[in-house]
Amino acid sequence: MSPAEFETVYEALAETLDHVGEGRRELYLAKLALLLAHEIGDAARVRQRVGEAAAHLDV
Repeated sequence: MSPAEFETVYEALAETLDHVGEGRRELYLAKLALLLAHEIGDAARVRQRVGEAAAHLDV
């Protein structure tokens, strides 16, 4: 994915998070994560990314 494509994905995610509202963001993100995990189709890779996403959240 090019940097420009990455930016469009980021923008779509940010806009959708705003649209679904504060009360549904966690549900939306969980559903998105599961859909993307299914798309990847490799449980080991998905578990690795789950750990990576949790790293450095305080930055």
